[in-house]
Amino acid sequence: MIYIESESTDPYENLALEEYVFESMDRGEEYFMLWQNQNSIIVGKYQNTIEEVNQEFVDKHEIKVARRLSGGGAVYHDEGNLNYTIIVDRDKNPDFEFKLFAVPVIEALRELGVEAEFNGRNDLVIGGRKFSGSSQYVKDNRILHHGCIMLDSNLDMLKEALRVTAAKIESKSIKSVRSRVTTINENSAVAIPMDILKETIRKHVLKGKGSRYYGLTEKDFRGIQKNAREKYATWEWNYGKSPACSIRREHKYAGGLVTVHMEVENAAIKTIRIYGDFFGNRDLSELEAFLTGMPLDDKLQERLDEISIGEYIHGMTSEELAALIR
Repeated sequence: MIYIESESTDPYENLALEEYVFESMDRGEEYFMLWQNQNSIIVGKYQNTIEEVNQEFVDKHEIKVARRLSGGGAVYHDEGNLNYTIIVDRDKNPDFEFKLFAVPVIEALRELGVEAEFNGRNDLVIGGRKFSGSSQYVKDNRILHHGCIMLDSNLDMLKEALRVTAAKIESKSIKSVRSRVTTINENSAVAIPMDILKETIRKHVLKGKGSRYYGLTEKDFRGIQKNAREKYATWEWNYGKSPACSIRREHKYAGGLVTVHMEVENAAIKTIRIYGDFFGNRDLSELEAFLTGMPLDDKLQERLDEISIGEYIHGMTSEELAALIR
């Protein structure tokens, strides 16, 4: 088994690295990877990103949002979180048996004095509280299994970043299941350093497999960074792939209550209606027509700056309307 450790903490680069190893490196080999991300939310392949992300909080704290190849729910990453990836032939795990890949993690933690167990479909728990989740991607008889392990993750940031409170959303996407969460070091008698956790997990995963370390080449980096730039860092991949949904958003401003009903498809406004007890000098249908078709991306306020929002909704700014709609 070939071992690769990423030196990057950019989520777009690390997801591109996974895909590069899966798609472009020798299929006759098995791979094990360890990697960490800076503050980010990683959503599942089939999820509606705007349903999973507290966008106002994410924007304020400069948290990156990225979509992965595999299904499952949204997770929060920071540098107190360790991620691992295992790539093998499908015949090693024909029935999507997540527990098979969890055993080395459980054994590693036991060696470090922490008792963990596999629980449910794809979670690892300590005392009934989740500290690790995993997901899988299969293509051409190859399987990519990856998971996140919360060693010292900021649970307050996690809860806020994944808490969507300003909207009522109806969709058919795969929604995250919120669980009671913990970290490893909350349950360890002595704080475990990240490098010790890495070393111990690496030892148990690679045990008896005749492993060797692989250092990425300049050619590898070019391919990875190209994919990160052209796919994983794009709004089209991270938000535009979201399934259709209905959204209702409402907020009380100085000028009155503003309620928005939207039909959204591929994270762009398909239809929109604005209601409230506010005053305005111009016909709201003009504003609704202007908004129809707009993507809900970080350029929304810039587009709204092109018109005078206050003429339609007295006292409201383009910044406020963009925040309400996104």
